[in-house]
Amino acid sequence: MESSGASSFLRNRNLESFLNASSIDTFGVSSKALAKEEVGYRPRTDGYVDEDGWFSELISWIRIVTCFLSMMVTTFIWALIMVVLIQWPYERIRQGNIYGHVTGRLLMWILGNPIKFEGLEYADEKAIYICNHASPIDIFLIMWLTPTGTVGIAKKEIIWYPLFGQLYVLANHLRIDRSNPTAAIKSMREAAHAVVKSNLSLIIFPEGTRSKNGRLLPFKKGFVHLALQSRRPVVPVVLTGTHLAWRKGSLHVRPAPLTVKFLPPVKTDEWTADHIDEYVEMIHDMYVKHLPESQRPHSSNAATRNNSVS
Repeated sequence: MESSGASSFLRNRNLESFLNASSIDTFGVSSKALAKEEVGYRPRTDGYVDEDGWFSELISWIRIVTCFLSMMVTTFIWALIMVVLIQWPYERIRQGNIYGHVTGRLLMWILGNPIKFEGLEYADEKAIYICNHASPIDIFLIMWLTPTGTVGIAKKEIIWYPLFGQLYVLANHLRIDRSNPTAAIKSMREAAHAVVKSNLSLIIFPEGTRSKNGRLLPFKKGFVHLALQSRRPVVPVVLTGTHLAWRKGSLHVRPAPLTVKFLPPVKTDEWTADHIDEYVEMIHDMYVKHLPESQRPHSSNAATRNNSVS
């Protein structure tokens, strides 16, 4: 959990500071560390029980529509900013991160889920951040929490996602070609080169897709290839409860408690290309250890089943 000093600091921040370029460098995760009062944090010791019924459905729809409209507004505003900064690629990355900080924080406030944070001291590294993925809420949290100077990596087809995809490209985030292994490996090399050249961090979902039931899927190898080529440490970010809060294929958002846990950085300086499978399994096992039983894969050997590149 964050210190009381960080909480006090954040309580005195306002939206204006998000947009102030002079404060961008201090807006990493530790300073975003989220005053408990602002995110509706409440310690939970009881088990979570689904809240169904027409009133719960109505509240859920109101939250979703409000999220959508809010995201449309912030996306439009930052798209204009990106167009103005079209000649300055790194500034577009910084503004893309500010967009994520503002939008992600706003959306989580609208949804109102209680959130517990752990390991925030590991959240300001120049690193490859990886995250398990089981809900749209994962995207909101990662947008909010990754430090300034972080780029995402997604399939090249993201450009066709209305408005958000175009902003993703304008923000100078990275895209990879997953049409075949050769193209994927080449894309990974180019992504690693861009990360090192511009001294950036990177965020990637190693499962490659969203889990349908919250259980951890096998990890693909892309994050290890990126680590080998960039020598960035790997920081696992473990999310729990998001699959209960917003289930795949559902439009009912529930007030399930969430946990965001940053694990200590895993150094990659001595990693070698002939042990890729071992590194994938090692990191996957870290997630298995830190996830609750309901989110663990049925087999702890699942990490070795998928040998895709990305």
